[in-house]
Amino acid sequence: MPQLLPNARIPSPAATVFHAPGPLRLWHLASLDAPTVALVWSLAFAWVARIRLPLWVPILLALAVWAAYIADRLLDARAALLSQNLHRLRDRHLFHWRHRRILLPLAIASAAAAAAIVFTLMPPINRERNSILAAASLVYLTRVHTGRKQSPFLSKELLVGLLFTAGCALPALTRISAHAGAPTLILLAPLLIPVGFFALLAWLNCHAIDRWEADPHSAAKQRVLPFAALLALAGLLLAALLLNTQPRSAALLATGSAAALLLALLHKLHTRLTPIALRAAADLVLLTPVFLLAFK
Repeated sequence: MPQLLPNARIPSPAATVFHAPGPLRLWHLASLDAPTVALVWSLAFAWVARIRLPLWVPILLALAVWAAYIADRLLDARAALLSQNLHRLRDRHLFHWRHRRILLPLAIASAAAAAAIVFTLMPPINRERNSILAAASLVYLTRVHTGRKQSPFLSKELLVGLLFTAGCALPALTRISAHAGAPTLILLAPLLIPVGFFALLAWLNCHAIDRWEADPHSAAKQRVLPFAALLALAGLLLAALLLNTQPRSAALLATGSAAALLLALLHKLHTRLTPIALRAAADLVLLTPVFLLAFK
């Protein structure tokens, strides 16, 4: 049976509702999408900075992100079940709760492996910097899952975008600092501009998904398309300005703009996709920088 987003407009009988292929559904439902996006963008930031990351760095990032997302899904599902607010549960939450006896041990093992990497392979100075990000992530999870009211200026989507971007960018930024001693803004600018753009793109991804899963007639939902178009245009303009001086930054901005345009396309087609297909596609389009990694 075709599935529809909660409260979504029912398409006409002639409209085709598209389902996600099996591997794509599993990729999304098992929370493998977030670590994949983090892996691609961390490598893309390193590519812009012309830095080769040690193998343990992307492994650490993928393990930490996967463990965090599994924990977040399980805590969301548990809170909704305890409060009987079942309308808050999506397919991803139900999947995690149904398979919690498998996913919870995997999350614990991933977190333990990440901790082992941190204490055996990560230099002490990087450990101190990453501990700040880890503490901020812990504070975020605590506030979200203890029911504390969020600041109107820092929505959940914005916080996720900022923390996610920081985790992806920190490996490259710390290595620029290590090589340059006291890096100036001139040295950091080629990387900081794409990092800032990705923070907005990550926020847009979370915001669009939240709006698609909420009231389809809300005013906030109608703003997804202009937000996506404006971000894509800004990225292309920045790419054009940097093309001659920072071609790698320009290339990453161009792929990010393509992702924003694809999010706009998904917004136009969201009633023609099942919830799982829409949610998976929203993360899949963030993988556009993968095409840059083939170039050294």
